[in-house]
Amino acid sequence: MNFEKHTAKGNEFVNRLATRLGDEHNRDRAGRVMRCVLHVLRNRLSVEESFQLISQLPLIIKAIYVDGWTPGKHHAKIKTITEFAEEVMRLDGTSTWRDFSSTSDALDAIEAVMKTVADYVTAGELHDIIAVLPEDMKSYFCEWAHTP
Repeated sequence: MNFEKHTAKGNEFVNRLATRLGDEHNRDRAGRVMRCVLHVLRNRLSVEESFQLISQLPLIIKAIYVDGWTPGKHHAKIKTITEFAEEVMRLDGTSTWRDFSSTSDALDAIEAVMKTVADYVTAGELHDIIAVLPEDMKSYFCEWAHTP
């Protein structure tokens, strides 16, 4: 039970994300953005795919992923990357004005989170996630993930 090790891995993830967001000193923003993106993604994936994804993430990030989750609950289908970004912004609630100045900022944040996730999961798992997304989202994710 090495809780310090788990905390260190979670901090490493958040620090990498903060750096990718271009704001390495704002871990609070990185945490909020990560939570929103992971929750919107989780609501788009099957329960099985979610479990495969989180099995490879640091323990603290797993906890954020599952916080408030009702597995099997049906959510509105997000069909485009713009809808994904809008849902991320909606989920950010009263912090949206601080975290995103536009949909373009939200898209950049989604990319930063997913690139950070890709640092921790296998290429095969990343490919599996992308494979279940709608075409518009798939092409967006493949653009930077270098996944066929």
